[in-house]
Amino acid sequence: MLLTRRNFLAAPALLQAQRRKPNIVLLLPDQFRAQALGCMGDPNVRTPHMDRLAAEGVRFTNTVANSPVCCPARAILATGQYCHRNGMVANDLRLRESATGIASVLSAAGYRTGFIGKWHLDGGPRLPGFVPPGPRRHGFEYWAANQCSHQHFDTHYFRDNDQPILMRKFEAEGWTDLGIEFLEAAKRDTRPFFLNLFVGPPHDPYGAPKPYMDLYQPEKLKLRPNWGGGEKIPGRAEIAAYYAAVTAVDDQVGRILKTLDNLGLADDTVVLLSSDHGDMLGSQAQRLKRKPWDESILVPGLFRYPRAAKGGRTDNLLFSHIDFMPTILGLCGVNQPVGLQGKDLSNVLLTGDGERPDSAFLQIFGPYDGDGTPEGWRGVRTSRYTYARFRNRPWVLYDNQTDPYQQNNLAPDPAARKLLTQMDELTSRWMKSTGDAWSFNWTAKVEDAGRLYQERTFYTVDEYLRAQ
Repeated sequence: MLLTRRNFLAAPALLQAQRRKPNIVLLLPDQFRAQALGCMGDPNVRTPHMDRLAAEGVRFTNTVANSPVCCPARAILATGQYCHRNGMVANDLRLRESATGIASVLSAAGYRTGFIGKWHLDGGPRLPGFVPPGPRRHGFEYWAANQCSHQHFDTHYFRDNDQPILMRKFEAEGWTDLGIEFLEAAKRDTRPFFLNLFVGPPHDPYGAPKPYMDLYQPEKLKLRPNWGGGEKIPGRAEIAAYYAAVTAVDDQVGRILKTLDNLGLADDTVVLLSSDHGDMLGSQAQRLKRKPWDESILVPGLFRYPRAAKGGRTDNLLFSHIDFMPTILGLCGVNQPVGLQGKDLSNVLLTGDGERPDSAFLQIFGPYDGDGTPEGWRGVRTSRYTYARFRNRPWVLYDNQTDPYQQNNLAPDPAARKLLTQMDELTSRWMKSTGDAWSFNWTAKVEDAGRLYQERTFYTVDEYLRAQ
């Protein structure tokens, strides 16, 4: 370009317009509840690197898993659509190849895309877990992953052929090795990048290498006030092992942050740390996920973007999975594809200003005896209240402001009838506006004992039932 006085004076604006789009690193430990962070006030856990991420960025205290179970949550993150729209209404279905994935959109916009870790969107038998190159990878160019394995000390992964590569170390460390490999490729490939690093821990079976296990003495843990014992309910030993896995993951987050620093990429890289769902860990005398309580639906929400967002902020934004895809695209300056059902909250993430959702919509579509979920349900989480109902009756209603540990269920209380009606109407409006209906529910025990994925691949629960 010929340098004239006019374009010399305009140079700052031109440089701003030509600045590279931000890199995005999405870190997603599996089954990691929001409460299990030092920066969220947990009195037991040690998470110095995640706490650093919060101190240098923004901590969102109401980050919500709209469908708190593995495959449905991951499908929402990948497509920006609710489960009844993208088809993933049960664990271990296959996400339709026709779905428009966030990686495909970013790839078309010039991004280098990479997926590392637990995919869990391909359906069918979980092992060995090879997902071939092509449309079933939904736009990811770099690939080091398996479908689903919770053998945290003895796992394997695949690249672009069906030969498994043994990891031979605790998987959180192994996946992070591969994440660093992807980041270091930025020395050679100058495209902005979108990295998904989805590690397995702290998902059960709970545990970590011995040095981490030694950090936590079960008898010294301070349990949440709503913890309740019972058969198959995690106790002190399991909770200590969960914390050990969280700290092991935290060290790997530290390695990623250090790599970004060493490569000179930190200022231009968005780091977003969250999870697919939480873990009850005995709260409400419940185990695992699929529940409307905060230990199940609230996940970490840590966001850092040094070049554009001032650090040290805490925000109560209702930031749910459905908003991740439009928000990430907004941060990248990429047009939103047709069909997204969430909101672009990028301005709220960057500045704290902008329109905010007044509630988050919650969905589970069927029962699972394995974690004590009796049937499908719908609900809402507002900044103050949590409500969930089954098709034929209310289930729970909590005032989280006066009852932060959700120990007083207001649903059967006649004095709360007006509030219950309001929350029920809000849930119905969400169902109508998103195209949801109770007819999407299923009642057969299709997920228990791995029935849905043991022998072949299905795209819908109806397809599975017809095959029986």
